[in-house]
Amino acid sequence: MTYLAKNYNRKKISFKYGRGSFLYSKDNKKYLDFVQGIAVNSLGHAHPKLVKTINNQSKKLWHVSNAFQIPEGEQLAKKICQKTFADFVMFQNSGAEATEAAIKVARRYFYSIGKPNKNRILCVKNSFHGRTLAAIYASGSKKMTEGFGPKIAGFDHFKFGDHKSLKKKITKKTAAIMIEPIMGEGGIKVIPDWCLKELRKLCNKKKILLILDEVQCGISRTGTFFSFEKSKIKPDIVPIAKGIGGGFPLGAVLMNKKVASGMIPGTHGSTFGGNPLAMAVGNAVMDIVSNKKFLKNIENLSKYFLFKLKNIQETYPHLIKSIRGRGFLIGIQLHNDQKTFIRKLMENRLLTIRASENVIRILPPLNVKKSELDFSLKIINKVCKELN
Repeated sequence: MTYLAKNYNRKKISFKYGRGSFLYSKDNKKYLDFVQGIAVNSLGHAHPKLVKTINNQSKKLWHVSNAFQIPEGEQLAKKICQKTFADFVMFQNSGAEATEAAIKVARRYFYSIGKPNKNRILCVKNSFHGRTLAAIYASGSKKMTEGFGPKIAGFDHFKFGDHKSLKKKITKKTAAIMIEPIMGEGGIKVIPDWCLKELRKLCNKKKILLILDEVQCGISRTGTFFSFEKSKIKPDIVPIAKGIGGGFPLGAVLMNKKVASGMIPGTHGSTFGGNPLAMAVGNAVMDIVSNKKFLKNIENLSKYFLFKLKNIQETYPHLIKSIRGRGFLIGIQLHNDQKTFIRKLMENRLLTIRASENVIRILPPLNVKKSELDFSLKIINKVCKELN
């Protein structure tokens, strides 16, 4: 008997504790965790520096209202702005809150310059931007919006890769284009760098904003701090979450100076957003994941891992359709439904999670060891042999 609502279809397994890349179940089995809370535990389980940071901060101060200055937040905002395109940061608690706030920032900017009718956001059909009411209608997925009417207005959609449709959908009311540079839930689909460059040019030409949702693909997961960095463009607004807290709830909206000008006192708030405990953890994570050596290691190891996965695909082409992704945001696309494959991986002590288009998501911690990647490759290869 459970008193939890049935909105999750949970696997019949629970864990006692985690260490690094591994989870230990109640029945004393050891699992290689390549879900990591869905790209949340960027430094794995119980990272010593994060444990020490939380312990130290918990003895000092957990929460104060944003009615007062929070030095830990000032410090983290400075680190983020110095590392990225951003001039200002607003802290939230989650990715959904961060994307909601990003929508508000875009609309508020046009309102502040005397264009209140410029308020529609253009998104990829069947993308994923969170589970709040506005975010599900931004995603435009029937599966997510069904039963949650009336429709939240203000969103238009174009098909992934359909550039003609995208251009046609831009009207005088369009405020911004919002996309994920790598679509996570949508099947680990990478938006090519040339496409991001063209999007930036299009937004400049039409005088609209570019919002890049880096909630899942950001925070060093692809070997650069943001996945869009390889395209050498600058967005206007970027919502982040997941990896920045290393497992502690933390999100943020990053903005350039232009759009931040609309966010005057009273336009947005968050009770818990930017609390000292979250900020202390964020600072500790930031110090590690923004290190050049750390980023180089992600780049080298992920190239090796992707190469080995492609070798497995070449061995089992009737089973594996494609290997997708960048860095440690990886998708194994199967020809058939991925449910059996995921179950078999779990039986062999490798934890993974599904995405759209028959994709299995592989999300190791960013500090994963080469030996752990090799262990996962052995398991994947074994399951392929069994199912071939």
